[in-house]
This record gives sequence, C-alpha cells and structure tokens, in this order.
Amino acid sequence: MKKISTGTISGCLVWGLVFFLLSSCLTPAAMMIGGFTSGADFVAKFLGPVYCPKNATPEMYSYETTSTDENGFSHPVTAYELHCVDSSGKVVNTSLISFAFLWIGILSAVSLILSGILAFALAAPAGILIGRMLNKNKKDTIPSL
Repeated sequence: MKKISTGTISGCLVWGLVFFLLSSCLTPAAMMIGGFTSGADFVAKFLGPVYCPKNATPEMYSYETTSTDENGFSHPVTAYELHCVDSSGKVVNTSLISFAFLWIGILSAVSLILSGILAFALAAPAGILIGRMLNKNKKDTIPSL
C-alpha cells in the first residue's frame, strides 16, 4: 500500500478549508435567493414537470392572506401556490409549499457544487498564500546571528 504524501494531505485540507469558507457564504445566499424567487413564473415552468401531469400547464397562483407573528399580531402577506391547469382550465393538482422547498433545495445544491468547483480552482492559490504566511512566520522566529 502506498503512503499518502504530506502534499496530498495538506492539499486536501486546504481544499476543505476553501470549500467550507465558500459554501458558508454561497449556500445561505442561495437559500435567500430561493426564498425570494420561489413565487416567480419561471419557477413554475421549471418545477412543472415534477408536480404536474403530462397534459397540464404549471401556473403560479398568488393571493392575499394574513400571517401571525411571534407576538400574536396579524400581518398581511401574499401566499403562493403552484397550480397545474389542464386544457379546459380546471386545476388538476396543487402544491402549497413543497415546490418552494424543492426550489430552495435545488439552489442550495447548485451552490454546494459551485463551491466545490471554485474550491478546486482556488485551493492552489490559497495553499501558496498559506505557505508563504507560514514561511514568513518561521523566518521571523529564527534568531539571526
């Protein structure tokens, strides 16, 4: 069995560190964007094949309602539903909230994949930067004669 080199281990550690830093920024941003855009028409078109039968058209349906906050006060909000409408105009399927969770999950997965790809691209420069910083610290601690 081959021994794993120090360079391989340190490269994996640097990649993991860069991936963690990127994903800790990109994933919450993707979730926020997903929450803001979950009521858009393009989301209905994108997720329509998942929720709607073959002969139905996905449409976003919105209506005004109220929501209660943590103090018991009601506030007006807009609710969104994904409706699947057949050719006669009849709603054949309705998704109340699961379409939004799926949309946010898809964007989160894309952000993690993007974080992994960017981590590969940025791991080498980050490793060089870390190496230079560590070498500078070693030179500063060695007393000169």
